[in-house]
Amino acid sequence: MDIHEGSAAYLRHLAEVRRLSPATVRAYHSDLEGLAASCGDAELADVDLEYLRDWLWKAVQRGDSRATIARRTAAVRGFFAWATETGAVAADPSLRLVTPKRGRTLPKVATADALGHVLERMASIAAEGDPVALRDHAMLELLYGAAVRVSELCGLDIDDVDSDRRTARVLGKGSKERVVPFGLPALRALDAYVVRGRPVLVARRSDTTPFPALFLGVRGGRIGPRAVYDLVSRELGPELGGQVGPHALRHSAATHLLDGGADLRAVQEILGHASLGTTQIYTHVSSERLAASYRLAHPRA
Repeated sequence: MDIHEGSAAYLRHLAEVRRLSPATVRAYHSDLEGLAASCGDAELADVDLEYLRDWLWKAVQRGDSRATIARRTAAVRGFFAWATETGAVAADPSLRLVTPKRGRTLPKVATADALGHVLERMASIAAEGDPVALRDHAMLELLYGAAVRVSELCGLDIDDVDSDRRTARVLGKGSKERVVPFGLPALRALDAYVVRGRPVLVARRSDTTPFPALFLGVRGGRIGPRAVYDLVSRELGPELGGQVGPHALRHSAATHLLDGGADLRAVQEILGHASLGTTQIYTHVSSERLAASYRLAHPRA
């Protein structure tokens, strides 16, 4: 088995057995394709530590970031761990591969006041009744109010929202389902969109059969992540001084929850993090704010 055949079999394993998302499988495919190109027609069993080091060194020479190189290292380790388990190789050559340390980058966080101004402006525009404005306001309120990922937002169906309990059932990473709460502002925006905005967008569909998606595009199909990215960048970018995506609202919600005294475990559940360590990045963000306030206000700072 050469490396091309091996990587193709591994990608099928990721998609069909481990049931990783298509986006994750595509990322693995890109990384392993680069490895295969570097190794040429080498047999999988002949790929050793020197092959792998040479591949990563070429990435360094190209100027790839440490985060990219770390991701590729993780991809190749997963690949060879699988190859070892299945007997495709006798020993795992990636075990001694060193992963470069990733620089710690704090997420961009908007202040509660700044987000309040944005959402109030969106509510004012939506009040005029335009279906797209109603949808956009509801999406921003839910992204911030429920701290959901953009993929989770786009995947919502009408029946996933429980208005009485103010909760939404979302499908997160690894196809893990969870129920997240949201507040009254998000409920009001959702109700206005579902009653006054969504029926107009549904009517634009050429297919008249019932369609379950909650958030719809201008032609009546399920909205995609790109449209949500464009919306957030347009509305929130000026507040954060640059191009931002939907994750900025998720970061902001998590930080504001912790600033308000929320329990770290509760925030972990809301965000759907598998590891508490992932959630703890937000305690660092909050600590940075606390330190900044201290330096500005304390006479002995």
